[in-house]
Amino acid sequence: MNVQASKVLIIIPCYNEEKRLPVEAFQSFVKENKHIHFLFVDDGSTDNTATVLKNLSSHSSHFSYLICKENQGKAGAIREGVLSLKNNEGDSGYRYIGYFDADLATPLTEIFYLLSEIEKRNPKPLFVMGARIARMGATIKRKAHRHYLGRVFATFVSIILKLPVYDTQCGAKLIHRSIVFDLFKEPLLTKWLFDVELIARLENKIGVAKTYQAILEVPLNNWQEIEGSKLKITDFMKAPYELFKIWKTY
Repeated sequence: MNVQASKVLIIIPCYNEEKRLPVEAFQSFVKENKHIHFLFVDDGSTDNTATVLKNLSSHSSHFSYLICKENQGKAGAIREGVLSLKNNEGDSGYRYIGYFDADLATPLTEIFYLLSEIEKRNPKPLFVMGARIARMGATIKRKAHRHYLGRVFATFVSIILKLPVYDTQCGAKLIHRSIVFDLFKEPLLTKWLFDVELIARLENKIGVAKTYQAILEVPLNNWQEIEGSKLKITDFMKAPYELFKIWKTY
């Protein structure tokens, strides 16, 4: 199987992104990449995001959109997108279903990089996660306090999951269709740490040892923190409680 030639769908959760969504970047990307499709999910926005998504989708068959009546948070929006595909999975044929942040802090070109890393592995990974690792030859621009908080957070996550994860919170993921619907089947307990919860669900399904083999973390070549992010320092303060919920449940 040629992974890069397989159809891939990327879910883009959107909340009040009327003025932030890089419409031209998406339009330019799909002109040259016919096997990548995007599903934009409006998470109950209070601005004109829905209109922007409708207009964007009307110009290309590689875009579609879903409107949620109420705000559910990023986790809920992505889940709604996955479940909408489940209802129509016979028509999709997508090999991997993933999600990227609407502000494109992770550039769309990184999709190809993630796919190229999948191509090198045999067996193919089931869960692919971009990782923001500053290193020579890469452009990773992240605020220092978020980086250091992230390292502390990753340490606790690794202990809870019993896996050496580096960056669960990077908003660039690809999940194989064989497991994606099971992982999102039930509502998620956590809004901010849902990525960690998905890994915990995978562990419950196939065990820790097989999860270690099934997950691939790929150091990104490019990532840049975009101004206007809805993630606040107070969200970090919720992390201990959400981690506790994950540990207690799974």
